[in-house]
Formats: sequence, structure tokens, C-alpha cells
Amino acid sequence: RESQPKLKGTEAEFFGEQAQKQEHPAQKIADQKKVDQAIVAAVAKVPFLASYLASSFSLSKGEAPHKLNETISEQVKSPVAVYCGVDPTASSLHLGNMVTLMGLLHFHLAGHQVLPLVGNATGAIGDPSGRSTERVALEQDVLAKNIAGIELQLKRFFERGTAYAQSRIPDLDPNVLRPVRVLHNADWYQGLGVLQFLGSVGRHVRIGAMMARDSVKSRLQSPQGISFTEFSYQLLQAYDFWYLYHHHGCRIQLGGSDQWGNITAGTDLIRRLPGPQSTSAGDQDSQSIGEAFGLTIPLLTTASGEKFGKSAGNAVWLDETRTSPFDIYQFFVKTSDADVERFLKMFTLLSLPKIAQVVKDHSQAPHHFLAQKLLAAEVTQLIHGQAGLNQALCATEVLFGNRKSLESQQFTSQDFANAFLGDHRLVSIPRSHVLGKPISEIAVLLGSCKSKSEATRLARSGGLYWNNQPIADSKWVPSIESGDFIGENTIGIVRTGKTNYRLLQIL
Repeated sequence: RESQPKLKGTEAEFFGEQAQKQEHPAQKIADQKKVDQAIVAAVAKVPFLASYLASSFSLSKGEAPHKLNETISEQVKSPVAVYCGVDPTASSLHLGNMVTLMGLLHFHLAGHQVLPLVGNATGAIGDPSGRSTERVALEQDVLAKNIAGIELQLKRFFERGTAYAQSRIPDLDPNVLRPVRVLHNADWYQGLGVLQFLGSVGRHVRIGAMMARDSVKSRLQSPQGISFTEFSYQLLQAYDFWYLYHHHGCRIQLGGSDQWGNITAGTDLIRRLPGPQSTSAGDQDSQSIGEAFGLTIPLLTTASGEKFGKSAGNAVWLDETRTSPFDIYQFFVKTSDADVERFLKMFTLLSLPKIAQVVKDHSQAPHHFLAQKLLAAEVTQLIHGQAGLNQALCATEVLFGNRKSLESQQFTSQDFANAFLGDHRLVSIPRSHVLGKPISEIAVLLGSCKSKSEATRLARSGGLYWNNQPIADSKWVPSIESGDFIGENTIGIVRTGKTNYRLLQIL
């Protein structure tokens, strides 16, 4: 620390200007003392943070969970600022992102200041971590759309997550929780020229350390190699952490296990580069903030090692227009027995004793899928709220229940419309185009079959269903008078095969 150089010239001027835009962290900490006292009391009431960290943060490559370092365990006993970044490479977050967002949510509920960061600057560069090829550069209009979508989802996630938590955590008082602050890293890159960046940040970073990062080494060994643009990404993420540390008092960065190299680049930069108002590395302001830490969570995979995400091509989106509440629910209902306990710990706020009991009950009657149904309900409510869960349950009953259960539920036409809102499987057709038509023609109108002959073949082979009842005669005509429609006589369900559904709504 004593050997760290002082900022000079334009570097000191620039960083001094940046500091003036934000209240200094030391002053913020002083102003927060009274608030912190109330939050410390709140933290004591929420012991699940420690159990979450112990159960969710583990060594990579499938090794046994390890105990958190005692130093960082001490840090989270009082309020700290924690950040996690996400680049807007798509218009929606996905389950892979949710793993780290759950970490932020736990910190938020324990009274800490969480800082979700939208990488609207770094998103234009692209993180090489976990990729074998370079990302395709996004057009500005696409990037802007992605940024807006990600920011909205981040805010909604914490709003719904806090509401969900209130029904799961006794004595949780949302009034003492710090407001979630969604930040954009373009805010601190504006006005920062390349010469200023290289002259200040670049001189404190060693090429050997950059080359040693796993994300870089793997790409260097690949036929595609790595561009200077992606090679320099770790500098930008390191600077993000440095900036948040000095301007927002952020001491912990949270990320997936593939972010370890980028996170340690940040802690190293914080150690080497003095703060904007420091005159020496031992400045009192730096000491008042304390050390910087990094936490990583294993990437989301199944027990077989299969990854989830955009790169893996099997992303489950948090945007209801891309993955409906029903599809989220069904995804988790189909969770394997080998994964369900781990997913309950990762994606819900249920206590560990509750999870252990559910898993035990499930093992005694696995054919009832108790653990999977609980997991599906909890995650759907967390992501989409109670209304989204109601939609998913309604759709599940519609698509997988029998005729008797459908009638007993007495769903209205609006219930069906809400459950399948925005879902391509809900097809609205004028009454005159449907009534009096055989099921073979209806199946073609709905897109269930390409032709009436295909519908006839499916009926003969037992693969054509109306309201989950097999129809052997493709010329059969459903009628309102015979009670063949449900939902106030306006809904009919056509299924072909095991999973291809279409919901007919008569207008």
C-alpha cells in the first residue's frame, strides 16, 4: 500500500471531478449511522442469510460445500453494500442470472444495500467468460431495448421478491430495508477518455495476471483466439468495482463462478489504485470503507452437468412474454429428483428444515412429485407474483387435468384468458367459424394439425384429444348444447400427441 503512486495531472483532475458528482463514501457512512443501528437489529432477526451462504456458495467442479471465510462472515453481520452486474446481451434475464440475483435478494432482505448493475457500457464490449467465440456486437437500438428490459426486470424482481419474502420469513419488516438501487456503468464511463483510462487504470494492471485468467487462456487456445476488445473486458469490470467501492461504499461483488477472474481483477485494482480524494494509499477514507471481497456462486447446471443459459441454447427467460408463468411452472415441475433439493435451496426462501422435510416426504412417495410441485409454485410466485402463480396453476389444470377436474374448478372464460395471456397457444376464433365444424377442421384452424388428413390419422391412432379426452372419430362435432365446451361454453382444448396443446376461445 505504501508503494502505491499518487494520481497526477489530468488523472487527478478527472477522478476529482467524478468524486464531486457523488457524495463521498465516508460522509455517506457517517450519515447512515442511525439507519444502520435499526438495520443491524433487522439483520439479527434474519439468520437465513448465513444458512443461505453456507448452502449456496460452494467450491467449483462439484466439490463439497466449504465454510465461508470467517472474515467475510463477520462483514455481513453489519450493513454493507453488495453489487452484481449483468450485461444487456438480451432483452430479458434468464434462470442463470437468477442464481446471482437470489444472492442479492438474500443480502437485501438481511438489511444490506444491494446494487444491481446494468452494464450498458460493458454490454457493448462483451464478456468472454464461459464463451468459445466472440459475441456479436449489438446495434445501438437493440442495446437500448435490452437495457430498458433488463432494468425493468431487475426492479420488478426485487419488488416481487420482497413481497414473496414477507409471506415466508416471520418478523420481516420491509420498512427497514434499504431501497434497491439499480445503477448503469455508462454513467461513470462518460467523459473518461482512453488515455485517461490507460494512464490511471491500465498502469496498475499486470499483463501476466490478465493472461492467466481462465476466460482468456481458454480462448487463446481456441482456433478463434480472442480480440483485444474482449481481452480488455476484465479491466472494465475491475474499474466498475473500483468505482462502486469508492463512490458507493461497495465492498462485496457477487457473481457466478465464471466471474472469479473478473472479480479478483477488481479487488486487485482496489488494492493498487488509490481513491479519487486520497493523497496516499493509507488514507483514512480508504480505511473507513474497509477491504473489498468477492463471492462466487456455482453456475446453474443439472445433476448431469448440463448448463442453462443463452450460450447453452436452453434459456428459461424471466420475461413472461418469452417464457410464460405456466412454462416456468412446468419447467420446475419436471425437475429431476437429483436436482430438486438443490434448486429448493437456490431458488426459494424456504427454511432449510422445511426443505429437508419436503424432500423426506417426497422420497416416501416420489410419484406425487411433492417437492417438484412446491419448487414450481415457489419460483413462479417469486418471479411473477401471486397473479402469475394463479395463471400457471389454472393453465396446468386446464392442460393436464381431466374433464371432471376442469368442471369442478368452474373456471370462467376470463380465467382462461388470464392464464394464457400472451401465450401463442391461446387462439381466438369467431363463433361462426367454429360451431358446427368437425374436430379435424378445428385442429387445422388452431394450428394443431397441418391438414384434416393429419388430424384423421391422429384420431385413428389415439393421438387427438378434446378437453383431454381421446377422440377416435375425426368427424366428431363439438357442440354447446351437448356441453362439449368449458369456461362458460367458450373454451375448448385440442391436444395432439402428449404435449402439443391449443386453447380455442370462441368470440
